[in-house]
Amino acid sequence: MTKPYSLLLSLLLYASSTAAQISEAAAQNTNRSPQNWATPAEASNYGATPRYDATMAYVRRLQQAAPRQLKIEVFGKTGEGRDLIAVIASKDGAFDPAALHRANRPIVLLQNAIHAGEMDGKDSCLALLRDMVITKTQAGLLDQAVVVVIPIYNADGHERFGPYNRINQNGPEQMGWRTTAVNLNLNRDYMKTDAVETRAFLRLWTRWLPDFFVDNHVTDGADFQYDTTYNISTGPDVFPPLAAWIEKSLLPYTEQSVTRAGHVIGPYIAFADESDPGKGIPIFQDLPRFSTGFTILENRPGMLVEMHMLKDYKTRVTGNYEILRAMLEVINRDADQLVRFNRDNDAATIAAGRSANGANVSLAVAPTGKTGPFLFRGFKFERSLSEVSGNIRIEYSKEAANITIPRQNELATTRAVQMPRAYIIPAEWASVIDVLAVHGLNMMKTTGSWTSQVELYRCPKPRWLERPFEGRHLASFESGGAATDFAASTAASKSAAACKTVRESITYPAGSMVIPMDQRAAKVALHFLEPEAPDSAVTWGFFDAIFEQKEYGEGYVMEKVAREMMAKDAQLKKEFEEKLVNDKEFAASPAERLNFFFRRSPYWDTQLGLYPVGRLSTLDGIPLEKN
Repeated sequence: MTKPYSLLLSLLLYASSTAAQISEAAAQNTNRSPQNWATPAEASNYGATPRYDATMAYVRRLQQAAPRQLKIEVFGKTGEGRDLIAVIASKDGAFDPAALHRANRPIVLLQNAIHAGEMDGKDSCLALLRDMVITKTQAGLLDQAVVVVIPIYNADGHERFGPYNRINQNGPEQMGWRTTAVNLNLNRDYMKTDAVETRAFLRLWTRWLPDFFVDNHVTDGADFQYDTTYNISTGPDVFPPLAAWIEKSLLPYTEQSVTRAGHVIGPYIAFADESDPGKGIPIFQDLPRFSTGFTILENRPGMLVEMHMLKDYKTRVTGNYEILRAMLEVINRDADQLVRFNRDNDAATIAAGRSANGANVSLAVAPTGKTGPFLFRGFKFERSLSEVSGNIRIEYSKEAANITIPRQNELATTRAVQMPRAYIIPAEWASVIDVLAVHGLNMMKTTGSWTSQVELYRCPKPRWLERPFEGRHLASFESGGAATDFAASTAASKSAAACKTVRESITYPAGSMVIPMDQRAAKVALHFLEPEAPDSAVTWGFFDAIFEQKEYGEGYVMEKVAREMMAKDAQLKKEFEEKLVNDKEFAASPAERLNFFFRRSPYWDTQLGLYPVGRLSTLDGIPLEKN
């Protein structure tokens, strides 16, 4: 029998304990209230964006408050020594990429501030992380997906902070710079990997292998009503089931949801003629040097988000938030489909690489000219001849003008190549091998010298850009020169192939690398090793030396040799005389006239213009290290 005072004491202790639990819960709820977790941008009423240290402090505060659901991963360092940070959000503390892939849970990578003056995505992702794990208003976005956020990719550029870094942009008060500390644009570096930041990113990519990628930007260009625009490829080099899912599920829901949230959303807007929207909107395919072109080669969907630069910062950040939220809702809803499409895409690539006669792979695409009507939500504007520039001046009003204009809606492959069984790279071309290693490609080393008849390319002397582009003088076999932008890449893709395939005997020394194509990222290797691909190693100058003539015949020697050759070969003499008549530049160049005969003499360098990377139809007979 319990004594009365013991019962009373038990009741008092229970009441005290319950009150303490209620008090603790209330305190926790108060601590998790939105006003206590305002992001730096929100706290400034969207007048400012936080510096690198303040951004990282907010991220660490989030992680400390939700250690089971957030993990911070340092994936590299910038040129100036700053940590490159990824924040991983998982509902249940599952942070192992391999385990997540086995569980069929989609991994979504959100990249921000690659152009560090365009930091809208950084501030929207800070709010999104908070709402997924602190306020829980967006906890459902982690039901199936695991979200990996890079708050600031170009961290050195971010800290080149100032009010005059983006003349076209309406806020915040100060912002970062477009390029890295060594003035490289990271969004031109995904294939050549010159930047330390790119190499760190590729290690992160290979480790996590996301199922969906988003690259957040702020656009330049015309003025219009849209505050949120996007681009995602569904062209001929995208896996058809994945393209269908994007067109039928992802984009309709995302547009409807963002519109309901109060933002004006549309596809990326770039006019064929900036002074006349009526001429329509072209379609383009990102080259692999760009993030969303790179993801195509990796068999993954990549979305470009472009907030409109003239909208106020609050509108831009909240619009960025809403498109990420809507996109994540679709991915969680369709998680099984997305994961399956990506795996099927990988399997198809691997199967093509196992065949001696692999599938044709697109190297370049271009618009077919097919268009459809597009309701463009623009502003009225006036055009006048400028006394300042001497060009047409455009002055936009804020009066809405909705007009129907043509929009290109179809791309077709204009250059393709059959996937070989493997490529082989001579050991001496170490810089090329190094880039493929950074991309995480599987390679096999030869254990001894190997001589064989191999399919190679003989290429004419390319044209090089007169001015550097991203620290390099791009090479091209196109008459118009190397592609440095969207329009140039489209134009270049329409011309015929210049390099010719040949079968020649070549010796590869021990330590040469064989890259088999029966691997998931085979298309990365193919685009880097096919000489006429727009972002190949040849394009970026890794093989410039093979086009340099190193031996010449002295004039007084070649004068004698030329006469002897013509005396022995009447057809050669005729060819020379016809060239004198038909080629004025040749006729006017004594050096070229003599070189005509040097090229046809046994002293000519037969390796000049011979691209040394071989295309293999089999691995039989090659002395390879055993795994």
